[in-house]
Amino acid sequence: MFDWSIDFSPKAQLTKDRVANITQWLTRKVYRYINRGIFEKDKIMFKLMMCLKILIKDGKLTNADVNVFLKAGGGIDDKQKLVSWLDPKQWLNLKAISIHSFGNERSKFFGSVIERMKNETKSDDPWRSWFNANDPENVPVPDL
Repeated sequence: MFDWSIDFSPKAQLTKDRVANITQWLTRKVYRYINRGIFEKDKIMFKLMMCLKILIKDGKLTNADVNVFLKAGGGIDDKQKLVSWLDPKQWLNLKAISIHSFGNERSKFFGSVIERMKNETKSDDPWRSWFNANDPENVPVPDL
């Protein structure tokens, strides 16, 4: 596979560009080779693992970011819920994502989401409506 990547990857004048081309070609070929050989049920997990590892190597994610994604609120011991309509596990996940700094900077949206949610505690709460929507990805996020 490595010899093929040297032979078939695009040529470049600069060494760093040539190495990047070889790495990209080899990564793509290894991905396709392995993806072809694993069971269908395991392909999604393999794609996720490859994607996360590439993002970590590119410096776009850190290991701590991936840990928050995998563990979320499992490592937090906070029983004081400020939002009553969330179940305890959802509250801990929200708490974990709000205190985590993604990359090297803290996300303004996630850092203040708890404060914005706790200000809305009435029955026609826009956050609760957004949370209970069938397609929340297509509904505007409250307070943005």
